[in-house]
Amino acid sequence: MVNEIVIPKDKVPMGQKIAFGVGMFANQMFPAILGIFMVVLVQDLGFPGWMWGVLFFLPRVFDSITDPIMGFISDNTKSKWGRRRHYVFLGALIMGISFVIMWQLYRENGVDYNFTYFLLWSFVFYLGLTIFSVPYVAMGYEMSNDFHERTDIMAIAQWIGQWAWVIAPWFWVFMYDQDWFPSADIATRELAIYVGIACMVCAMVPAIFIKSKSTINEPYAPLNIRTIGGSLKKIVDGFKEAFQSRPFRQLCIATFFIYNTFYTIASFSFFIVVYYLFGGDAGAAGIWPTLFGSVGALATTFIVIPIITKMSKKMGKKRAFIVSQAISILGYVLLWFLFIPGKPYMFLFALPFFSFGIGSLFTLMMSMTADVIDLDELNTGQRREGVFGAIYWWMVKFGFAIAGLLTGTIMSVVGFDPNAAVQPEGAIFGLRAFYSGFPIIGTLVAIYFMWNYDLTEERANEISKELEKKKASKAAGYGKMASISNIDLNDLSEKEIVEKFSDFFTTKLDFKEISPQALQLEFDTVFKKGMHGICFSAYESGQEPGDDLTDNQIRRRLEVLKGRAQWIRIFSCTTGHEKIPRIAKEMGFKTMVGAWISNKTVQNKSEINSLIKLIKDGHVDIAAVGNEVLYREELNEETIIDYIEQVKKEAGYIPVGYVDAYYEFANRPKLTDACDVVLANCYPFWEGADIKMAGFHLQEMYHRTVAAAKGKNVIITETGWPSIGQKVNKADPTTDNVKEYFVKSHLWAKKEGVSLFYFSSFDESWKIHSEGWAGTSWGLWDSKEKFKYNSNL
Repeated sequence: MVNEIVIPKDKVPMGQKIAFGVGMFANQMFPAILGIFMVVLVQDLGFPGWMWGVLFFLPRVFDSITDPIMGFISDNTKSKWGRRRHYVFLGALIMGISFVIMWQLYRENGVDYNFTYFLLWSFVFYLGLTIFSVPYVAMGYEMSNDFHERTDIMAIAQWIGQWAWVIAPWFWVFMYDQDWFPSADIATRELAIYVGIACMVCAMVPAIFIKSKSTINEPYAPLNIRTIGGSLKKIVDGFKEAFQSRPFRQLCIATFFIYNTFYTIASFSFFIVVYYLFGGDAGAAGIWPTLFGSVGALATTFIVIPIITKMSKKMGKKRAFIVSQAISILGYVLLWFLFIPGKPYMFLFALPFFSFGIGSLFTLMMSMTADVIDLDELNTGQRREGVFGAIYWWMVKFGFAIAGLLTGTIMSVVGFDPNAAVQPEGAIFGLRAFYSGFPIIGTLVAIYFMWNYDLTEERANEISKELEKKKASKAAGYGKMASISNIDLNDLSEKEIVEKFSDFFTTKLDFKEISPQALQLEFDTVFKKGMHGICFSAYESGQEPGDDLTDNQIRRRLEVLKGRAQWIRIFSCTTGHEKIPRIAKEMGFKTMVGAWISNKTVQNKSEINSLIKLIKDGHVDIAAVGNEVLYREELNEETIIDYIEQVKKEAGYIPVGYVDAYYEFANRPKLTDACDVVLANCYPFWEGADIKMAGFHLQEMYHRTVAAAKGKNVIITETGWPSIGQKVNKADPTTDNVKEYFVKSHLWAKKEGVSLFYFSSFDESWKIHSEGWAGTSWGLWDSKEKFKYNSNL
């Protein structure tokens, strides 16, 4: 049996895409309308440039700090609603209410009071934005694992979101039209109510309509007051780890420069239109400031996003990004020449080119970030959409904060005074120079950093296939042989199972009724009697196959096992593993020594030669040529037999065998005949056995192998149970199940005289790549050599 396979979510229903897009509308509308309303602070409420800068900077710095924390919380939330939905809903509520309150500003309260009031409520608003946006963005990353479908999801979301930028500039028309409102500050107070409520409802849509699976039983980091200190350290570590990913660094840096430089000068368009094109007369400027923003957003919605989506499929995401940013540079150049007093319509011709910059940024970058998250999962075994999304948007928001600070600084440097009817000489020229030149510099820097981005479509597809393979459970004989398919629990009690299958060995303990304390006592009793053999996990935390082993780590770990097992099983004879048999023999262990065989012929030769040398040096009691090579489909049966024969010629009286899943010896009689001893891996866990049946399952595996061995000695070279990870059908990885399986397997092996090697000694973090979390947790001791199941042992 196998675990539930995660089917690639290649196609996402349009309704789900639209629901995600409605959330994007809210996510875009708040910053879009803030850009409009913030002008009122300077133009109508008399805030000086430095206050403008502080109001842009401090809340967004706060936002950027809380984002990674929220990412960690979201990634590790155990809930029947999943990791994201309830946060999205709560964040939407806080955002909407605080936005309304934040804009209740009155002139008669004075600039200082209004500044303090607005700043404090900004912190509340941005807290709500963090609670909403971080899990919301992570939801988008999780919706599909298909390279192009991700771009489609983000394109639809950005298309819907862009309507915020189409609509928002029209608020200028209403705000400064006295037929609608007596003054712009009165307008913002009333309009904020409608905007806050509407956006709050839109932000709730993804939480309501995008479904997610329960995470109650997932092995996430704990989230409570007592452990939050440790969690904060993990946030910092996760931040560092994420930035170790070169592709992710490139995405973040490029986004920072494009977004930062664009938003530094974005609000200048209003001042350039009013003061340069219309001589400072906002009434005469009419709807032209509105048209600048609205037409630009329409160009993004109907021209840029569809073109970018097609470009990314034709030429790849990186090239589409570079081409689109190059087009935006042309747009900035054109704006220098097409802002013409007396001919305001001319700037409209530059907007489609100009819109390729920001318009393509998030359509492509969010899709590319999802690809990077896949790469991170392959490398670390952790699915960290929340952390990566938080860090990415931290860069965006930090850039936005810096932009706000720079905006006020530039206005002061060029001498722009919003209260002056006529601007000082050079002020408007300075704004125009920064408006075109600053984003061009930022865009060129971004292109430079993205030039060597190498996460192509081909590589992304390879990663997806590797992840699919990893998430599928390890192949096992039950699916191939149906060796005990006649056994069906049907909710039988332990007593009924024993009565039904009287031919099987049983411990006569009712594990269903046993208390945790009694189970611990039984485990302690069996463990203290020692094991026949144990598989030696040589790699420390952070190491992986291929890393060299030191004498010190070998001796230290063998010292932990001394007195616990008679035999040690070793898996390789190179990269330091060849030291283990000698040291183990010095310490009194018997050794089963393996040559690690794969499809790398040069390495195989080294392994075989090293194994033969160890045999001749007297450090080997049983020789194992290869481990699960057939399962990995790396060599054929004939080649393996050739390697076995090479070792047998030099082995003298030392028995030589081959290790693989038990069913291979029934399926391959030639291979069985070539072995002096039959070495079988038996894993009821990987075959999905309920813990109540696991002991019987193991016995059936062994007896099937004995029948295939035709009188040859059969040794169980691996069997065990993991303590964490995903369930495999009915096999549940828990600490109590480890204890129960250990008791059942060892009492049976001792009663029947079966040679059994328990898997494994120490936890192995590197196995996350091939077997998920379960693969990391087979050890009786953890990766730091601390016993996991009773502190006094």
